Amino acid sequence: MNAVIRWIVAIVVTALAPAGAWAAGEHPLFASDDMIQVTIKGPVSTVARTGGKPSDPKPATIAGPGSPDALPIVLAPRGLSRRAGEMCRFGPLRVEFTQPPPANSIFAHQKKLKLVTHCRPQENFQQYLLLEYAAYKLYNVLTPNSFKVRLATVNYVQENGKPLISRLGFFIEDTDDAAKRNGMHEAKVGARIAASQLSPRDAARESLFQYMISNLDWALVAGPAGESCCHNTKLVGPAPGNANQLVPIPYDFDLSGFVDPPYAFPPESLPVTSVKDRLYRGYCIHNAQALAVASEFRARRSQLRAVLDSIPQLDTSTRRDGLGFLEGFFNQLGADGSTPSFLKGCLN
Repeated sequence: MNAVIRWIVAIVVTALAPAGAWAAGEHPLFASDDMIQVTIKGPVSTVARTGGKPSDPKPATIAGPGSPDALPIVLAPRGLSRRAGEMCRFGPLRVEFTQPPPANSIFAHQKKLKLVTHCRPQENFQQYLLLEYAAYKLYNVLTPNSFKVRLATVNYVQENGKPLISRLGFFIEDTDDAAKRNGMHEAKVGARIAASQLSPRDAARESLFQYMISNLDWALVAGPAGESCCHNTKLVGPAPGNANQLVPIPYDFDLSGFVDPPYAFPPESLPVTSVKDRLYRGYCIHNAQALAVASEFRARRSQLRAVLDSIPQLDTSTRRDGLGFLEGFFNQLGADGSTPSFLKGCLN
């Protein structure tokens, strides 16, 4: 079955699925991998093109499967790098419901959602978005302490009812929901933490994953200037107020070598010239756990490869390149029980 046929089948299955076809007790938006179709109506172009700091949220509506009526929301720009300069002409958005969605809506139980958008209108940017979506699914394979995502065709409509554009996008699970799903709580911390406050195995897992996808746009112990910890990583913990054994959950993978959009460049302070050049940024105190986690990666190699095969919207060349990039990592990882040479680049 070729990619076009698989894509058509996915749309038909999604359209025919009953609104209540999700597992009992699960939030319906993230209970399935079937692609959905939603419509966002409001001052979309104004919000999506806002640079600098997020502006005041603007009233809008969203409609999706199981929602016969459009639901009231407020819409705001989000993110840092993608809203800087001319990187994205259509930046990522934050969707916040102003009243609880009804029980028959796919958005039931949702309050706040991140929406990753297409960035630029060219068709090839759909493929970059799908690779970033795949990165989240790869981390889902490795641990439940990860953000669930849901792929969608998003129809953007202006306030006057005039269609603006229809493009792929995906919703990201809220941090509080991801924490509760794993029996934990979102951690409240300051601008910095100590590496010793992290769960060693979970910190090692994120570090190895970020190396796998060749991502340098993240940090485990500090946030950007004026922000709480940590950069493109959320922290959850076993109990409210407990600032130890913190579990990091990574997000925002667009600047990785795995995705490799044309606007992605490595930080000038690091000794690499391309985002496709892997550089290990884990901590030396977690090296023993990194060796143990490496066995998890090897054991799930076929499952990780299967993630790309499960996304029919990926074109053949993008899928082939993504699989090849993962194979490059496993070649560096080596045989089970061996110590990868890249661990020597750990941070003290």
